[in-house]
Amino acid sequence: MADLDRVLAAARVDAEVFALRPDYRVLLVAVDGIEPAPGDELSRRVLLAAEESARAAVAEQRPVEELPHVASWRAAYRAFGAKPQRTRNSAEALLRRAASSGLPRVNRLTDIYNAVSVIHQVPLGGEDLARYVGAPLLRRATGGEPFETTASGSPVVEHPDPGEVVWCDEAGVTCRRWNWRQTTRTQLTDHTTSALFILDALDPVTGPALEAVADDLVGHLARLGADVRVARRTITGPGAAGPSTSTSAEGA
Repeated sequence: MADLDRVLAAARVDAEVFALRPDYRVLLVAVDGIEPAPGDELSRRVLLAAEESARAAVAEQRPVEELPHVASWRAAYRAFGAKPQRTRNSAEALLRRAASSGLPRVNRLTDIYNAVSVIHQVPLGGEDLARYVGAPLLRRATGGEPFETTASGSPVVEHPDPGEVVWCDEAGVTCRRWNWRQTTRTQLTDHTTSALFILDALDPVTGPALEAVADDLVGHLARLGADVRVARRTITGPGAAGPSTSTSAEGA
């Protein structure tokens, strides 16, 4: 059984990241006791709601890249040298897919967190805690860190660009370009029973708004097992309103 509080207490965001975007805040949600399963009626309903939400956002408001939170992330990507029109943050990529061809159907755990990301227009990553080595760290890369992924169907090891914002554990990069692409090493699978979810936010998303996203996610996750346990922690920088860290734990 994962020690959720220990993992979250050791999580860290380097000062260089807050120097890049003082308004950045992250809410970490650690979960244990998940019963793995393929997609079911619950995940199907959430995915359909997400697809409808994405289509409405595009039809009634503006192009995806002009949605306020998507635009903030595009500016953040440009600030560390990435080209957002080529490497889109995960929320923008999912929003575009949901509004056009529809979201992928993977398994109920992955389907739920993808849907929550789309509905709230917030980048949301999911990692298998059993495959994690140490605690989460968000920092700017040196360029030498290993990133395990696939290319043309085969496993490869890549390296981030120097200065790129990356999530890491002690074994290497777990997500490149802040919230662009996750490593295959810690990806959620059909056998995942403990997971770490990373909810990234910039202005105009407020602290209470990000908590509401986490509440929605946790509400769905609590239905994925009889003994689901959840812990969460928020980390903010000097430019964000509210406390620098906060923690809470809850049962199913």
